[in-house]
Amino acid sequence: MRVLGFETSCDETGLAIYDSEQGLLGQALYSQTELHAEFGGVVPELASRDHIRKILPLLKQLLAETDTPLASLDGIAYTCGPGLVGALLVGTAVGRSLAWGLGIPAVGVHHMEAHLLAPMLEEEAPDYPFVALLVSGGHTLLVDVKAFGQYEILGESLDDAAGEAFDKTAKMLGLPYPGGPALAALAEQGEAGRFTLPRPMTDRPGLNFSFSGLKTAAITAWQACDQSEQARRDIARAFQEAVVDTLCIKSERSLLQTGRKRLVIAGGVSANLHLRAQLATRCQAIDAQVYYPRPAFCTDNGAMVAYTGYLRLKAGQTEPPIIRATPRWPLSDLSA
Repeated sequence: MRVLGFETSCDETGLAIYDSEQGLLGQALYSQTELHAEFGGVVPELASRDHIRKILPLLKQLLAETDTPLASLDGIAYTCGPGLVGALLVGTAVGRSLAWGLGIPAVGVHHMEAHLLAPMLEEEAPDYPFVALLVSGGHTLLVDVKAFGQYEILGESLDDAAGEAFDKTAKMLGLPYPGGPALAALAEQGEAGRFTLPRPMTDRPGLNFSFSGLKTAAITAWQACDQSEQARRDIARAFQEAVVDTLCIKSERSLLQTGRKRLVIAGGVSANLHLRAQLATRCQAIDAQVYYPRPAFCTDNGAMVAYTGYLRLKAGQTEPPIIRATPRWPLSDLSA
């Protein structure tokens, strides 16, 4: 089965073709980072318009680079939620309409399920069952993955997601957009121990997260110090260490609670090198393995959507010939 995937949930236009026998045939990606940098964050209307401008040229590019005729496609997948409704509607409209015109099935993909399954595209893919830590700009989740489509939410963020806290703290520190990677880079130059920030909700049972107070603590520390460049670096390091420690503590707790021996981490924040190193150390200490997607598949991309769509289509799931997006869609609502 050969599936074309569309990803337009936020500020990346991603397309890819996945073949069940040959694997990933190719992908095309356009990031809107420069477009939104002027505003310090994603502007939904601008994101939607840019998806409209880029999606068809990227489709033509992908088909040419992979030497794939439209007639050779067996199905089409597109992200239909969660995300920005205008952006989602672009990929949904193009994907569903193209499938209707070609007379092939289409399926709407859950954005976070696609992230969760991104490590399956790697040579060393994890076996089921496993625990997944999904960390992105808008979501922080711990999920017990019993099998494909069988998910139990173990914990989630009660306010700001980890990536959101990274971006907001970076903005308050005067760092350029996108703030998360900029803060992580600055943290590498900071000195440990100058600032001490809380590890929220780690002193109580449970697997939920809360990063809003940590963000506030970091900003308060910045406003109270000399605001030198070294202080900026030191606060960035303290903030990153607090987020990473919190994610690691909760992840280790989830593995011990479920008895799982495999941890998958995915989403944009999973590209953070400090987080990867700390999780590897903690997992080794409890005889568990940790799996990641390659950095290109940590952020939004079409490959994860094409692969997830293939699995859903293979299982017999299809969408009726209507165009719909679901901007709010809990992972727990997915059908098995």
